[in-house]
Amino acid sequence: MKILIADDDELSLMLMETTLKRIGYDVVAAVNGRDAMDRLLEIDGPRLALLDWMMPEMDGPVVCQNIRALSHRPYIYVTLLTSKDSKADLVEGLDAGADDYLTKPCDPEELKARLRTGQRIPQLEDQLVTAREEMRFKATHDPLTTLWNRGKILESLDQTLQIGHPSAVLLCDVDYFKGINDTHGHLAGDAVLREIAHRLRRAVRQDDAIGRYGGEEFLVLLTGCDERSLLERAEQLRAKVADTGFNIEGDSISVTVSIGAIFASGDEPRQSSEAILRRADEALYLAKQNGRNRVVTTSAHMV
Repeated sequence: MKILIADDDELSLMLMETTLKRIGYDVVAAVNGRDAMDRLLEIDGPRLALLDWMMPEMDGPVVCQNIRALSHRPYIYVTLLTSKDSKADLVEGLDAGADDYLTKPCDPEELKARLRTGQRIPQLEDQLVTAREEMRFKATHDPLTTLWNRGKILESLDQTLQIGHPSAVLLCDVDYFKGINDTHGHLAGDAVLREIAHRLRRAVRQDDAIGRYGGEEFLVLLTGCDERSLLERAEQLRAKVADTGFNIEGDSISVTVSIGAIFASGDEPRQSSEAILRRADEALYLAKQNGRNRVVTTSAHMV
């Protein structure tokens, strides 16, 4: 783990740096309080800090206060190094935001034990952040395809319609998907859905959104798409799926999608997401009726 040591005494700094490196830390050295603050605020800065109490420009307690004021930053475990030993001084340091203190000169074994204890706080925070992000991901993403799930893609659609920017909504349905499951099994069907998701994701732009709408259906939001380019963009997605066979257990099978696409200019009175999706579903139905593996387009003003 990376650790910062701040001390304006050159010899003390060198000795502490040597000790910390021997223990196994990646050491960042600072010669005064302001230098220490700058190093701690760097991207991927140290999460452990040993601060000398008395330093020029900014002393250890002031550095602690400044660190604690930055609530949006990852937690930094701070130990003050001090020759002060009165209770009033120690209370002052802890009130400033220090987590621990060591009296100089430090016993190496005590230093090692205190830092090992201090490591647990940022490690625990990292574990909690990871768990929170995993929960957030699971709440918004489809577990099979890792695309946005139905709730999240519909939320994105609502937000897009509220903004009123030109956009397109594409409802994509896998052709003859039941036959794939019946012939090759449900695991093969899952593999097909994952591969379609991968191909669709590669075919859209960074600002577009894509989600699994349900079953074998995918919902794509093309932001900033005008009516003239709607068919072209939708055809690109259809072709991306159909152009190359799907390798399923050593066999190459042909998989296609039908697409119902609707354009919303943003100029007409705002349509509800339900109305937009109903119109897209009608266009999808026509694509299926007209032979599948094709795109049928419409526009929101026809809703």
